[in-house]
Amino acid sequence: IGCGIEPVSFDVQTAQIFFTKNGKRVGSTIMPMSPDGLFPAVGMHSLGEEVRLHLNAELGREDDSVMMVDSYEDEWGRLHDVRVCGTLLEYLGKGKSIVDVGLAQARHPLSTRSHYFEVEIVDPGEKCYIALGLARKDYPKNRHPGWSRGSVAYHADDGKIFHGSGVGDPFGPRCYKGDIMGCGIMFPRDYILDSEGDSDDSCDTVILSPTARAVRNVRNVMYLHQEGEEEEEEEEEEEDGEEIEQEHEGKKVVVFFTRNGKIIGKKDAVVPSGGFFPTIGMLSCGEKVKVDLHPLSG
Repeated sequence: IGCGIEPVSFDVQTAQIFFTKNGKRVGSTIMPMSPDGLFPAVGMHSLGEEVRLHLNAELGREDDSVMMVDSYEDEWGRLHDVRVCGTLLEYLGKGKSIVDVGLAQARHPLSTRSHYFEVEIVDPGEKCYIALGLARKDYPKNRHPGWSRGSVAYHADDGKIFHGSGVGDPFGPRCYKGDIMGCGIMFPRDYILDSEGDSDDSCDTVILSPTARAVRNVRNVMYLHQEGEEEEEEEEEEEDGEEIEQEHEGKKVVVFFTRNGKIIGKKDAVVPSGGFFPTIGMLSCGEKVKVDLHPLSG
């Protein structure tokens, strides 16, 4: 069995701790970084136990091939008015009204093994109407991420966060050319996925164990907001969203956003049926972004 650590990103003060069995990853969790670092530790409890310790072990890279594809376009499950050129996404829409959204959604949802992605603004276009976030698999193709239920997103043009509503809340700084926006999920420690990264799973894809529900309140130190989903009922779909969150109360996670490697804020969210998919929206002519769906893999 093995244990390792991957920094979430640059100056972010949290880390992904992963565990392996016979050279293959079996799970991971997010935890705060100690100022003094994290030290290898081994515990034993009964007479006769012996272990051989390899402090300089190297994890084989063959597992990473699952996340790498020959064509970058294969990484995207849905593309609407967006062109893929390598890691670059280019907006092709008209950019004249709010229904002219260009949407790119990843083929696989975030999981405990791939929980974070980043977007660099290569060209802000006319208005920098660029949004980065997470959305359900069947998210409307002509709606910016965050505007409709089952989504949450950070918008570059005004620095606001949108959570299932067309009305955003002040959240972070605006983003400009050269800025790198990131989005990830802090999964609860006992969060269990039947089949991580499988976008075709049923509504029971994400299962939180009874133990996790019992101790959820103890582990809320990872949460920045505890309002309990107090969204204003300004639209009918917001009301529908509240009903869904009540039905899936055991699937709450913390979604966090970064700008140039630093966490700017967090938001409690409920994972929709099938998972949360990395989703990017653009809405003004000339917009181009460079995407890294797996910044922690290499």
